[in-house]
Amino acid sequence: MLQSINKQLEKIMPLITPASVVLGVLVSAYIKDYSFLIPWIFAFMTFSGSLGSNFGSLKDAFMHPLPIVITLLILHVVMPLWAWSIGHIVFSEDIFTITGLILGMAIPTGITSMIWVSIYKGNIPITLSLILVDTLLSPILVPFTISLIVGQKIEMDVSSIMTGLLGMIVIPSLLGMLINHLTKGKVKEVWSPRLAPFSKIGIGAVVMLNGAVVAPHLRNISLELVIIAIAVFFIAITGYFFSFIIGKIIFKNKETVVALTFTGGMRNISAGAVIATSYFPAAVAVPVVVGMLFQQVLASLSGYLIDRHYHRHESKTQLTA
Repeated sequence: MLQSINKQLEKIMPLITPASVVLGVLVSAYIKDYSFLIPWIFAFMTFSGSLGSNFGSLKDAFMHPLPIVITLLILHVVMPLWAWSIGHIVFSEDIFTITGLILGMAIPTGITSMIWVSIYKGNIPITLSLILVDTLLSPILVPFTISLIVGQKIEMDVSSIMTGLLGMIVIPSLLGMLINHLTKGKVKEVWSPRLAPFSKIGIGAVVMLNGAVVAPHLRNISLELVIIAIAVFFIAITGYFFSFIIGKIIFKNKETVVALTFTGGMRNISAGAVIATSYFPAAVAVPVVVGMLFQQVLASLSGYLIDRHYHRHESKTQLTA
């Protein structure tokens, strides 16, 4: 039954996050006091997702580092600088919105990228290795990226952010990997399928609670909010485009390009929202929470376009053969 529920939830993944944001805003008065649960729910989600991981993936990452290094550069150099550039062009002196745009791109790759990579027949070992490496490095990379680009223009408690990332992402990931290792993969077979639907429900709960926290900024649809949404959408879609183009230039095979596109384009947006609402002014969280509206929809659209691209390529190859 749980596996059937999980399959149904996977089908509606593009709708879960935007619907949860809207619901969180609508019922914010009733649920905003439960925002303290966000890090705990997120830690459970990370733990559940890591039960299928093992330390062998980290070994593979070190044996074949180029895809990992390229994706890390896209995630933590190219896209944060691109977000900074767009932010300064569109919002000039609004340092909170600019910081939110940068944070939305500086956070680690999305764990749900694994789902999309598997759907479109991408390279699973590279995807898994990248998720693990980026997750473990996130307490260092995220604060460093933001402080380096934003500078002293905004107050930021780096140690608290690092502690939060350790508690929400790194420790649950290592714990999940350790249990998988000690049980020789049995926990993956038994508990991973059982916990998967609860993890997806957790995504909805985290997004809804984050939506409730920033509800005052989202309730009134102003011109500024519309411009923020357009900017976030543009930055997010170019992330997939840059990742795809760089993948095509450096790696020729489809599997690696698909893995690079989704891991470079997607973000652990729920973690970004938790960081934004916990350690920054509410205005910083607005671009990140708005990003939740687009993430799964853009992943679905990108997968469709990639599929069409390779289908046309295969058709041309057959015609010329």
